[in-house]
Amino acid sequence: MSVAPRIPADELAGTRVLITAQRRAGELGAALSRRGASVQISAVLSVIPHVDDHTLISATLDLIERPPDVVVITTGVGLRGWIEACDVAGIAPALLEVLAQARLIVRGPKARGAAQAAGLSADWVAESETSAEIRDLLLSEGVAGRRVAIQHHGAGSDDLDGTLSEAGADVQSLVVYRWGPPPDPAAVEDSVRQVARGEFDAVVFTAAPGTLAFIEIARQIGVLDDVLAQLQAPEGTVAAAVGPLTAAPLHDVAVAPLVRDRARLGALARALVRELAERRGLRLATCEGELRLLRSAAVLDERVLALSPSSLAVLRTLAAARGSVVTREQLLAVLPGDSADLHASEVAVARLRDSIGARGLVQTVVKRGYRLAVT
Repeated sequence: MSVAPRIPADELAGTRVLITAQRRAGELGAALSRRGASVQISAVLSVIPHVDDHTLISATLDLIERPPDVVVITTGVGLRGWIEACDVAGIAPALLEVLAQARLIVRGPKARGAAQAAGLSADWVAESETSAEIRDLLLSEGVAGRRVAIQHHGAGSDDLDGTLSEAGADVQSLVVYRWGPPPDPAAVEDSVRQVARGEFDAVVFTAAPGTLAFIEIARQIGVLDDVLAQLQAPEGTVAAAVGPLTAAPLHDVAVAPLVRDRARLGALARALVRELAERRGLRLATCEGELRLLRSAAVLDERVLALSPSSLAVLRTLAAARGSVVTREQLLAVLPGDSADLHASEVAVARLRDSIGARGLVQTVVKRGYRLAVT
């Protein structure tokens, strides 16, 4: 039996992780912070609960005990949220079995897509995406004496519950939470731009609506192509999703996320720690200790260096040469702007030395350029 190598508590020092969720973000962030990661939480949506999870789970258990004849799914988001909540409670398989055995009525193509993603087949789809069409169908078929479960989300029941009850149905409502705008829209846009610039090592998604919202925000502010380039690159930013439903919107834009088959935050945190630990970046033994270059930071002798983007770019270029000389022209090429003044590269090296505090790490090679003092 093989044993996975132990990950040191500070193994993720220097890595930056963005969590896009509001619910349980603190729990996930704490798990990553304990490993040394710098965690930024920027919720792309706010959660406005209709009922608490306990009430939803209790209603679902009642549904499992007394299976319905008909189940109405009003939105894809609601179905995903319902299944995810039940998965956390350990009753998702039983719920899916009940849904599979009932006559499944869904409102619109998005709800049908969510049902298909969950392994379910809709028996009838309201193409108009209105509850009125569902109401008319069920009333025409007759619901007297039949048990009807209705999953609500967002706008509420649209009087569907009352109408079917008056027609003699035994109606059970299951109200999931609804989503609201982000608590801090400016902060969210800023974090999305940081992802586009490659300033995070990982982005974590915990719900499909949040994944969709993140993608839409990137599109609205004009950085979607850059974001996707970061998330699609083999050694780029890791996109991590708590489950297959959450990961589905990423697959739709050709991003292959790190995903656990079962929606467990703990399992996702462990997988992400392992993934980031394996992506430790370039490591060099230097006269000042081990230098580790990550996507968004540098660690020297277990000390995270406070470097500007320009200084990090210069250090990364020197490290990639592994002790060979790097010319001033080569350093000038990685600096922002289009200056042709070689003095700019000398200034950049001086600033890098000041930031590092270890003056002997970057050595000057007279009339040639600079090199790292590797051992």
